[in-house]
Amino acid sequence: MTDQVHKTDEQWRAELTPEQYRVLREKGTEAPGTGAYTYSHDDGVFRCAGCGAALFRSEQKYDSGCGWPSFTAPSESSAVEEHEDTTMGMRRVEVTCRACGGHLGHVFPDGPGPAGLRYCINSASLQLDVDAPTE
Repeated sequence: MTDQVHKTDEQWRAELTPEQYRVLREKGTEAPGTGAYTYSHDDGVFRCAGCGAALFRSEQKYDSGCGWPSFTAPSESSAVEEHEDTTMGMRRVEVTCRACGGHLGHVFPDGPGPAGLRYCINSASLQLDVDAPTE
């Protein structure tokens, strides 16, 4: 498990792009179909753009048609945390990076496979590491 990452708001702003800051630190959402990894089929490990923690592997990624990168599960269950989200008049489950608390997206119970989950994740919260072993 990754150590906890604590930074000031000023440090986050200096290290992240404006879009990464909006998504990771202000719980924003990128427009559907616009993210760098939405249609990516590259192999590697998807890391948190804020702290570098390994979050998802390319083998877990699939095309859900929702407009955001979708994964069937995190690389390890301890990589993410889930929180109830009742904003925007909906009841959803928010997914955050366990290491830095950055907002990643949401998880829905309409995915494929045995768990039936779809981790719908913002590209701005991810960084693909193509040199990392995927298994």
